[in-house]
Amino acid sequence: MRKTLIMDETAIARALARITHELIERNKGVSNVCLLGVKTRGVPLAQKLFDNIKKFEGVEVPLGYLDITLHRDDLSETQKTVSKGDCKFPCDIRDKTVIIVDDVMFTGRTARAAIEATFSYARPKELQLAVLIDRGHRELPIRPDYVGKNVPTSKTESVAVCLSETDGETAVYIKE
Repeated sequence: MRKTLIMDETAIARALARITHELIERNKGVSNVCLLGVKTRGVPLAQKLFDNIKKFEGVEVPLGYLDITLHRDDLSETQKTVSKGDCKFPCDIRDKTVIIVDDVMFTGRTARAAIEATFSYARPKELQLAVLIDRGHRELPIRPDYVGKNVPTSKTESVAVCLSETDGETAVYIKE
């Protein structure tokens, strides 16, 4: 299996800084923003956006996470009952702009499950989606509001986002 480096740690940091500035501008500040990272790699990415917002705006926004397992449409009912969903909503999200953060956008099924997990808790004022990598191949009509990098891939390739918190290194690879 051949791996090709498409983003190193510096490029990832630069993309996350740009996403942070875009979300601050689009939302006219962050006074009403809440970040929710999708487990597993969306959580440290949401933390990095949180850190950037604190650095750029001097504000700590509510930060939580979503386990979308119970909302996936590709698991059998048996698998869903065995695993337990683990979500942390850091505040009442009903009047918030909730930004769901994930590592890779592919078919749109994970994003749909994250939206369902969020709505199973409460209905936010607005829902936005931020991803580090958008690789295309949508099966559902969902698109991210914030994208670190668009990476056209074939369906036989995979994108591996590695983060120091989960993988010991920070980089993005295409695997063939």
